[in-house]
Amino acid sequence: MSVEQIPTQGQMPPLSEPGQLPTAEIEPPSRAHQVLREIVTGNALISVLAVLLALVVGAILIAATDKDVQVAAGYFFSRPGDTIAAIWKSASGAYSALFQGSIYNVNRPDFATAIRPLTETLTFATPLIAAGLGVALAFRVGLFNIGGRGQMLVAAGASGYVGFAWPLPAGIHLVVAVVAGLLAGAIWGGIVGLLKARTGAHEVIVTIMLNYVAFYLISFLLRTQGALQAPGSTNPKSAAMLPTAVFPRLFGPEYSLHVGFILAIIATIFVWYLINRSNLGFQFRAVGENPSAAKVAGINVKKIYVYAMLLSGSLVGLAGVAQVLGTVTTGFSAGIDAGIGFDAITVALLGRSKPIGVFFAGVLFGALKAGGYSMQAAQGVPIDIVLVVQSLIVLFIAAPPLVRAIFHLPSPGSGLSPRTSSTTARKAEVAK
Repeated sequence: MSVEQIPTQGQMPPLSEPGQLPTAEIEPPSRAHQVLREIVTGNALISVLAVLLALVVGAILIAATDKDVQVAAGYFFSRPGDTIAAIWKSASGAYSALFQGSIYNVNRPDFATAIRPLTETLTFATPLIAAGLGVALAFRVGLFNIGGRGQMLVAAGASGYVGFAWPLPAGIHLVVAVVAGLLAGAIWGGIVGLLKARTGAHEVIVTIMLNYVAFYLISFLLRTQGALQAPGSTNPKSAAMLPTAVFPRLFGPEYSLHVGFILAIIATIFVWYLINRSNLGFQFRAVGENPSAAKVAGINVKKIYVYAMLLSGSLVGLAGVAQVLGTVTTGFSAGIDAGIGFDAITVALLGRSKPIGVFFAGVLFGALKAGGYSMQAAQGVPIDIVLVVQSLIVLFIAAPPLVRAIFHLPSPGSGLSPRTSSTTARKAEVAK
């Protein structure tokens, strides 16, 4: 061995070219490091933080509109503690009422009545989950289905008509009413897919127009004897559903939660399997990622658009079915959709168009709806605050860089923190 080959303590690693800095060997990240990086850069964390930010801003608005806070703010510089205490009392009281009105009421004497708010939350969540799944499915194919209102209305009209005008045996009657609603929603959504496939019509414009068509069509039928209007009535309202066409209550008549929630769970599992485990779901995802590449690969893109909107419309139609057969069983009007068709877009965005995410997003929005009324009754907080929180969730969901900047999160593909990213960048620069 020559003298040059004898290693010495602290010897610099060899240089590949004259004048080049020594190359630093970067150890691959550990498994724990990789898991943590996936968590902090994933979409799920962004959704959770978006909800948290919306609740914080909502608390600020609640405090700003509270009269006690406004009075205490008038002498803030002399007694700042009073203002801080008033802010805390206002925000915590409102969110405490929200929790007790949507999850668990600690003021009730027994568990059976204390847990009732949770069943109300799940009841409100049922149509939101179903409609959110329909919108999310369209998103995965690259289609923007904002026609939830129209699809819900025609589905409610079809299932409602079967529910009060077709006396059938128990069991069969409910199934026929549900199937009628699903078919009506699928047809209304399929019209959009067919126009998109055959003429290239933009689905946003078509769904908006079909919302108006469905609304005025149902309104006309509700004013027409022999159609949807209750016999002998002059009000634009249908007759009450026959008992054989009403969703059974899951926990008895004391609770409003009905079998429709079970159908929402089944729909969630179905959409998950369809998207992640079926050949049709693979084609959906391929078209959603790149329609041109999918066409080159042999996928009939036009047919996929029709299939996607048929399934999307039927899922949104399930929301209309849940409304008319589970919640408004005494008869329905043209406002049966209750804004759920548009709320479903927010649910799908919050759930990142993934079935499990949509399910929990629907439960969250159901909790906001159920608890919002309790918050208004107990604390005098306007129900509009809930709408503001929902809108802020959409805002933060639509701006992931803003959420990452507020919480100092790294962008996807980078290290765990900005400091780690800069260190890695310097090492890469040295390696060059």
